[in-house]
Amino acid sequence: MRKNLISVFSLLMGTLFLFLGNGLHGLLLPMRGAFEGYETTMLGLLGTSWATGFVLGCLLAPTVVKRIGHVRAFSGFASLIAIIALLTGMLVDPVWWIALRAVTGFSIAGTSMIIESWLNERATNESRGLIFSLYIAITLVGTVGGQMTVALGDVTTPMLFMFAGILYCLAMLPTTLSTAASPQPLKQVRLDIPALYRTSPIACVGIVLIGIANGAFGTLGAVFGANAGLTSGTIAIMMSVAIFAGAIMQLPAGRISDRVDRRIVLAVLSAIAAGAGFAIFVFQPASVTLLLVLTALYGAMANALYPIAVSHANDFASAEDFVKVSGGLLLLYGVGTIIGPTIGGPIMSAVGPYALFAVTCCAHILITAYAILRSRRRAALPADMRDAYTTINPGTMTTPESLQLSPRALPPVQAGADAPQEEQTA
Repeated sequence: MRKNLISVFSLLMGTLFLFLGNGLHGLLLPMRGAFEGYETTMLGLLGTSWATGFVLGCLLAPTVVKRIGHVRAFSGFASLIAIIALLTGMLVDPVWWIALRAVTGFSIAGTSMIIESWLNERATNESRGLIFSLYIAITLVGTVGGQMTVALGDVTTPMLFMFAGILYCLAMLPTTLSTAASPQPLKQVRLDIPALYRTSPIACVGIVLIGIANGAFGTLGAVFGANAGLTSGTIAIMMSVAIFAGAIMQLPAGRISDRVDRRIVLAVLSAIAAGAGFAIFVFQPASVTLLLVLTALYGAMANALYPIAVSHANDFASAEDFVKVSGGLLLLYGVGTIIGPTIGGPIMSAVGPYALFAVTCCAHILITAYAILRSRRRAALPADMRDAYTTINPGTMTTPESLQLSPRALPPVQAGADAPQEEQTA
């Protein structure tokens, strides 16, 4: 076990730097745009563009890697991300930012998938669960750490853009300097919406709505904070506390959903998230402490929904279809994250910054209503027949390759024994 962890340490370090840069750059752009006075609609398109690029990357990056190889593809993707981070600090223009953000999303998907495929090759059945858990923790810590870095600099200067570029370059080193053989070709996911809907209607509809809410908040949360008069440090704390609260909430919510109908858990969590969003929208709290508490409550509920919805879909699918079902739901989530900022930006421009939480509130109310409706249409599976809940990353930090890394991707017959040695090396 220890030997396996040492062999993936450099890859995990590359992951940390990648998500540090991603967290910093992703929060820096809307904050700088708000300072420049760009319209909220334009800033919302930054999220739309990134999500579109990320979804396309999940679909098309495997073809690029197959043609030119893992190391060359990773170097190319990482170089593009670093160059774009520097360019966005030089070309302070919303149209350029929107166009470049799509390339960043595509490249982030590609680099993440390559790292994940390498981790998957190194993992044995014995170490897979620990490596997967470490990977999830590192992506969350990296994202939050990158966001908090915004508070250490001045968003009105190119300095933080340059630092983001440095972090992306550091992410390149562990993989490009590795002497390990390249892993197997990346997996490509095919989206079969009718089959997914037959498997779990609430998972399909719910995950699109979850993507709408999370995509709107993830992109426009910083814009809301800037327009509401929050400092850069407070905005970074607000966005980070939502992610951390969601990470902490995943395990207790998941364990409850192993015993109670997952649709009821989805309905309750969504209702609480809707209530927190509604309170922020209506009362517009002047107290920063109260705002952060409500944001933490919102984040805890909203960010726990995605893995529960995925688990519910897999309750009704065979074990060998885990990657296919989860991969399809991942792409549906991507569709939601494209829609969320697209509609959230114009609504905030028309109504005001607090209208962001009206958008998320509406999405969560719809999840609650549909989850209750579906719970009356089909009986819940007995607890002993459900697929055990496993923590997974939020959708826009998940790729088809990370699904392959999950212990749930292993057929049951392999769960107790290591894979043959020839399957562990490229």
